[in-house]
Amino acid sequence: EKAVNLKKDLAEMQEWMTQAEEEYLEKDFEYKSPEELENAVEEMKRAKEDVLQKEVRVKILKDNIKMLAAKVPSSGQDLATELNVVLENYQLLCNRIRGKCHTLEEVWSCWIELLQYLDLETAWLNNLEERVQMTENLPDKLDAVNDALESLESVLRHPADNRTQIRELGQTLIDGGILDDIISEKLEAFNARYEELSHLAVSRQITLEQQLQTMRETDHMLQVLQENLVELDRQLTSYLTDRVDAFQMPQEAQ
Repeated sequence: EKAVNLKKDLAEMQEWMTQAEEEYLEKDFEYKSPEELENAVEEMKRAKEDVLQKEVRVKILKDNIKMLAAKVPSSGQDLATELNVVLENYQLLCNRIRGKCHTLEEVWSCWIELLQYLDLETAWLNNLEERVQMTENLPDKLDAVNDALESLESVLRHPADNRTQIRELGQTLIDGGILDDIISEKLEAFNARYEELSHLAVSRQITLEQQLQTMRETDHMLQVLQENLVELDRQLTSYLTDRVDAFQMPQEAQ
């Protein structure tokens, strides 16, 4: 009777493993929204816990069959053969569910990381847009133009590492068919805004550089003219002081 009960327990265990495999491993999942992906992650965590909890039951079966085999070798031998199959299938099920759970957790982590990088780069784009707007309607003063140019250039020196991460993470998820529509939409909007603002900022940078160069040249010309006027004033004052007749002066002094 004990052998019959153990055989029944082995059959039930095998049936449970078959159902678990169908439910957790053979279903085709399509993760088209973050909610679906998150639910799948939580479901696989529960599946992993559920499967691992059966380890106690498997151990009890193993011990009981060993005890029976010691007392009744003929019955125990048949059950031991069936037990080895169940143990092998159970270990395989555990490994596969652990693997799928780990994969889904990695995918979820990849999605969260992508969102974080998008947030960082969106904040940078907002800052860039603000700096570009600050270059409009500047006072016609060299210091004001120079400060606006330096401010814009400091933002444009932003490294490209985050954008590289966005591209790689997005492509990894899209290639796996994970949230591909949502990610494609987000990346398209981000890239379009990045291209538009970058081109506008670089164009404004070139304009400011040209404006600054013109202002510096004009400032230099005015400085030279001022110096010449001071020197001319000094010479004329000297002539007047010495009561020199105008016709005795050089042509330019006249």
